[in-house]
Amino acid sequence: MKITMLGAGSFGTGMSKHLADLGNDILMWTIDKEQADSINSTGRNTFCFQDTVLPDNIKCTLDMDEALSFSDYVIMAIPTQFEREVCRKVAATGKKNLHMLNLAKGIEISTGYLLHKVHEEESPDNIYSALSGPSHAEEVLIGCPTAVTLASFTKGEAENWQKILTGNNFRVYTSDDVVGLEVGGATKNIYAVAAGISKAMKLGDNALAAIACRGLAEIMRFGKKLGADPMTLSGLAGVGDLMVTCYSMHSRNFRLGLAVGSGKSFDAAAKELGQVAEGAYTVRAVVENSKKFDVEMPLAEGVYRILYGGESPELIMRELFARPLKSEDLF
Repeated sequence: MKITMLGAGSFGTGMSKHLADLGNDILMWTIDKEQADSINSTGRNTFCFQDTVLPDNIKCTLDMDEALSFSDYVIMAIPTQFEREVCRKVAATGKKNLHMLNLAKGIEISTGYLLHKVHEEESPDNIYSALSGPSHAEEVLIGCPTAVTLASFTKGEAENWQKILTGNNFRVYTSDDVVGLEVGGATKNIYAVAAGISKAMKLGDNALAAIACRGLAEIMRFGKKLGADPMTLSGLAGVGDLMVTCYSMHSRNFRLGLAVGSGKSFDAAAKELGQVAEGAYTVRAVVENSKKFDVEMPLAEGVYRILYGGESPELIMRELFARPLKSEDLF
């Protein structure tokens, strides 16, 4: 079948190759002319994975109308903070009843919204679904075994996308808990930053495990306030994504934490990374919302204070271990 991919970054490229390898024709959309020209003429993406020659059934366009006329099945692989802008571009074409699958993981800083809310406001005439789980683009690109979860509010829509995406070591499970899936995908990035800081400080494997586990408790408390099913957060979109993000060098958020934990400022670390680490932005929205909803999230607050308050990781660690003793409540 024909599938449109909005976004030609690493995950959009990895998923495009996966779908093309399954026999689908893919039209990617980007705003970068050099990138589009290179994909069309040489099969190489100048932004990422430059050593990989993409299949011939992947093409690229700069024209949103052309992209949406290509297929009613549209995958969005757009950085979270640009999602609203691209949704407006989609709406401006007048296209309706598109099957839209969102791959982004994050929370819109300006509103504190999960991404399904952004789509409700800007692209209400289309059918929304979201995918999340442990799925590094680098591994999807080369066909490493990957299992993810896909959720939709619309009955049958998740199963429809499941059939399209599953194959070649890529397995999709379905859910109707869009909120839980999006909470897990967004918040896990915060704790990957914390894990990277811990790794750089040589705090040991015990500390890394504690960050992941207590991070999950914070995610579950936060998700419950937003209406998520805690069981969703115990699956691939929660625990699975949290584990892979906190322990892998493929994770941009983990690498950002490594740089900050090594003594670099947030600005210097972000510049060195050269790509978007969503956790650095999501933590702002999460900490603000946690106060509004009266949710205790000391790890998230610690990451926020390190990145935006210039406070030392050593100070935050001492404060965390000096907190009042309590039972191990998960949510």
